[in-house]
Amino acid sequence: MSPKAEKQKQRCERLKNRALQRDKRVLFMLEQIRKAGCYLPEERILCQHCEAAVGGGFQDDGSVVLCSNHLLSQDHANVTLVHELVHAFDQCRAHVNWSDCTHHACSEIRAALLSGDCDWKREFWRGHFGLRAQFQKCIKRRAEISVRMNPNCSPLQAKEAVNRAWDICFADTAPFDGIP
Repeated sequence: MSPKAEKQKQRCERLKNRALQRDKRVLFMLEQIRKAGCYLPEERILCQHCEAAVGGGFQDDGSVVLCSNHLLSQDHANVTLVHELVHAFDQCRAHVNWSDCTHHACSEIRAALLSGDCDWKREFWRGHFGLRAQFQKCIKRRAEISVRMNPNCSPLQAKEAVNRAWDICFADTAPFDGIP
């Protein structure tokens, strides 16, 4: 591992540990995963170098990856971790078939909705700013981007899957009582 990659990994570990100790949404999600009958030990939350330009990912084996070379701040690490923990929660309660584009789209809609990934400040810095339904547009855009990364889903299938899953999955805020 290069010195730069080693430094990024050490920073990622610090960000991860702070999130696991202090972020209320991260702690809430971990507790809800336990209450749903699953367990995600800290050892299954990994800091790794990622080729794709993403902050993190949920793996087939149930582990969560934080991309050490793409995390920008503590806030970014917290939001990314909550996003991936929504996937872990969905896997626990619904046994998501990740090769099914619609199943995947539903979890991506929920993760974008519940993680804070689409708050106005983030959207503004991404260059997406509008007054009319910007939050919903962001969630759809982010879900489509994620589903397109699934090798089983073409760009058209990703768009169609997000549209099919939208109404039910946008309304599903579990385990939160509403949109946090």
